[in-house]
Amino acid sequence: MPSTAIVTVEKMLESLPEEVQERVVEHLREYILDLQDELQWDALFKRTQDKLAAAARRAQKEIAAGKAEPMDFGQL
Repeated sequence: MPSTAIVTVEKMLESLPEEVQERVVEHLREYILDLQDELQWDALFKRTQDKLAAAARRAQKEIAAGKAEPMDFGQL
């Protein structure tokens, strides 16, 4: 059974001319794809957050110990 939100969107779409409905659907498709990308990035970040924090702590220790050198972006 569709959610209340889906029923509401469906009724809103039905009130529009067909060519406008198609434009709205295309916008929704793009928006949903963007949201799915964001959700994937969020999930990836959560899985690696501990490793990123550990790397940042190591970098801070190396800087404090004088072991770090400034980044030479020309070497990239």
